[in-house]
Amino acid sequence: MVSVVIPTYNRAKLLARSIDSVLSQTYQDVELIVVDDGSTDNTAEVVRGYGGVLVYIYQENKGPAAARNVGIRAARSGLIAFLDSDDWFLKPKLERQLAAMAANPEYMVSHTQEKWLRRGRHLNQKKRHRKGHGDLFSRCLELCAVGMSTIMLRRKLFERVGMFDESLPCCEDYDFWLRVGAHYQFLLVDQPLTVKEGGRDDQLSVQYRQGMDKFRIRAIRSLIAAGGLTQEQERLAYEELARKCRIYGHGCLKHGRRDEGLAYMELACIEPSEYAQNKF
Repeated sequence: MVSVVIPTYNRAKLLARSIDSVLSQTYQDVELIVVDDGSTDNTAEVVRGYGGVLVYIYQENKGPAAARNVGIRAARSGLIAFLDSDDWFLKPKLERQLAAMAANPEYMVSHTQEKWLRRGRHLNQKKRHRKGHGDLFSRCLELCAVGMSTIMLRRKLFERVGMFDESLPCCEDYDFWLRVGAHYQFLLVDQPLTVKEGGRDDQLSVQYRQGMDKFRIRAIRSLIAAGGLTQEQERLAYEELARKCRIYGHGCLKHGRRDEGLAYMELACIEPSEYAQNKF
């Protein structure tokens, strides 16, 4: 069995499409868990229409990281997949990914390519957004290189790298894949098996568009502070930290947040040895 976790918040109009895409999979031994993160629309009514074919969990609004963690704890399977409530699976997604995981038991996590839509129209991906295979640590530093709705992982991975950071209002996926990528390689199923739809105002990537690097900087700093990186990984982490600090600092200065901007510009210029001594 594989457990599929769908976190959702006020997406009653889209949720049924996501649920249906799981229930119509060519692989049917699926535990489907919908975690309602405090929706105020008719999400509960939509889910009740499916009867007992899924598990429905309601919680007060705590954000996507907390919703995913609740789903992980409720899951009964040793394999867990995620699906955002505005995305959907193509029918063979779970079957093909499960076969790949079975054929490559040394991998703790796998992902697939994905199709992108914006307002219902096909969107061509840039080369940098194509999913990769193997060691993705450097790519995970640069951007969120793993699509949450493409993932299947072994449950014991959470015991080794921890759960999603619930203190992050966004970029919790970036933070998690950094921790995973520092120690594990990714198995790529090189087929587009998930559809991702963007361009809506309710998406976190839109709501936090002006400040996402602030949370990515925080994630990199936490990763460095936790230790356990190789010398090369640490070098890459410091380089990306400085780059993101410069970008975010310039953005703050441009928008009149002088003190914040100068603080990040200063952080971009310090030496790793100073940072390691907690001077900043």
